[in-house]
Amino acid sequence: MPDAVLFDLDGTLIDTAPDMVGALNNLLVEEKRAPLPLESIRPYVSQGGLVLTRLGFEDHVDEAEIEPLRQRFLQHYREIVADDSRLFDGYEAVLAELEARSIPWGIVTNKPEWLTHPLLEKLNLAARCAVVIGGDTLPNRKPHPQPLQVAAERIGVDCRNCVYVGDDERDVISGRAAGMKTLVASYGYIEDGCDFRQWNADGVIDKPADLLQHELMKAS
Repeated sequence: MPDAVLFDLDGTLIDTAPDMVGALNNLLVEEKRAPLPLESIRPYVSQGGLVLTRLGFEDHVDEAEIEPLRQRFLQHYREIVADDSRLFDGYEAVLAELEARSIPWGIVTNKPEWLTHPLLEKLNLAARCAVVIGGDTLPNRKPHPQPLQVAAERIGVDCRNCVYVGDDERDVISGRAAGMKTLVASYGYIEDGCDFRQWNADGVIDKPADLLQHELMKAS
């Protein structure tokens, strides 16, 4: 059994797409632009606010306007951060089982802390996490290994005995550089046609319940 399991947040542990896209659409409407369908934006949610803002406005604004729009997008998002976001189906049972086995679990995300903590609080997850590392917690963020290394250090475990689950290539890069075993959440926010099996992860889970059955949970 691993000593700890760490998760990426958006698109891995929590389905935040409804609120992220909702915030983008609130901004678009505010700017007198047509809202976008959830499914057209969903695959890009893990890539963060800057990518989503650029997708929303395409080539209609110049580069100097993007950052102010991104900041407004984030403010819209903070207002509805957990209105429709939920754990992916099956994770409540997975987390409960990890806790029953006394395996600490935590979150390492590029989402800033000022958005991460309110989300976790509203979903009643904050007190259950052994560690939370946001994109602004440390000098470096993923794909740098530091966030994962610090997460393991704060829990008090060796990186080599940790499993990290994520839905983006940077998660695998970060995890491998930290010396952890990595799993790709194929149900997450992955663009159509993306060959995630080329990311050189240690395995893939197609749904949350697969995590407990994976060989890494037995052999790490």
